[in-house]
Amino acid sequence: QVQLVESGGGLVQAGGSLRLSCVASGIRFSINDMGWYRQTPGKQRELVAQVTSGLVVTGGNTNIADSVKGRFTISRDDAKNTVYLQMNSLKPEDTAVYYCNAHRISGSGPLDYWGQGTQVTVSE
Repeated sequence: QVQLVESGGGLVQAGGSLRLSCVASGIRFSINDMGWYRQTPGKQRELVAQVTSGLVVTGGNTNIADSVKGRFTISRDDAKNTVYLQMNSLKPEDTAVYYCNAHRISGSGPLDYWGQGTQVTVSE
């Protein structure tokens, strides 16, 4: 059974920091691209940051959304089956539910797994 369990969300003042963690089980973590998405009510889920599998490039390659570039960083620890999202200089517009994603291409097509989400609220 695949499980992605996020933690680290909460309430923080603008300018503050949070670190989200996502621990994966039931998958071969190292071969998956790992990502963080966020969603607010009435809006589509959007990609925040992604880190590719570390099999080719140690630590993987990262892709960061323009809206958080320079403030958020993503990293992975394959030994711990964990992906992190370090969020600094948080803004009220970063308020959302943040979801962890595991993605890979299988023989039968793309495979995506999602966590249950963790709420991040940034106050003025």
